[in-house]
Amino acid sequence: MGHVMPRSCKEAPEPGPRATVRGETPRAGAPGEVTAGRPPELLRLAGGVSLHRRCAWHATALNAAVRANLDHLRPWMEWAAEAPTRAQTGRLTAAGAAAWDAGTDFIYLAGLDARPGSVIGAFGLHGRIGPGALEIGYWVSAEHVGRGIATAAARALTETALALPGIERVEIRCDQANGPSAAVPRKLGYRLDRVADTAVRAPGETGRQLVWIKER
Repeated sequence: MGHVMPRSCKEAPEPGPRATVRGETPRAGAPGEVTAGRPPELLRLAGGVSLHRRCAWHATALNAAVRANLDHLRPWMEWAAEAPTRAQTGRLTAAGAAAWDAGTDFIYLAGLDARPGSVIGAFGLHGRIGPGALEIGYWVSAEHVGRGIATAAARALTETALALPGIERVEIRCDQANGPSAAVPRKLGYRLDRVADTAVRAPGETGRQLVWIKER
């Protein structure tokens, strides 16, 4: 099988205007910039999986992956309460592209190297927890859980985040009841900093949020 070069986000125009999406809020201009650096757009993981910067041309595959995994995601993801339309996913990718360019959020999709364009999960470095820090968010499709993909991706993103200028801390947050998500930072040597009370926004949540931290 020949080697397939990853596509660049510059190869396709961004769909529609900038949009504000819960969890991925682009900030305009330098005042909102979390880091002056930018991470690699492609991160290779073990086992034939890669993280690709999420781009406009991913919208169709991403929409299909989310719709196929709604029952799997709904207990923990507020945005999975309803199936997104293709247009909504297009606006999501546009918002993510704007946030990447602004230096506030860096969104990746996980795909199988043997199936170019496939989407088996999503990961992000989010600048929503204050200066000098990024939060890792993630989900993996139901048919690929238990294979170490989330752990491998979070490890790569932790290293990537801490290599960015101005970033001194990485956090992973999850509900106390979400054991599989909590296992990821534990395996990676994160420190459990605190258990915080938070609003319940998804059916599986308890309102007790574990805040895991790793520092430079």
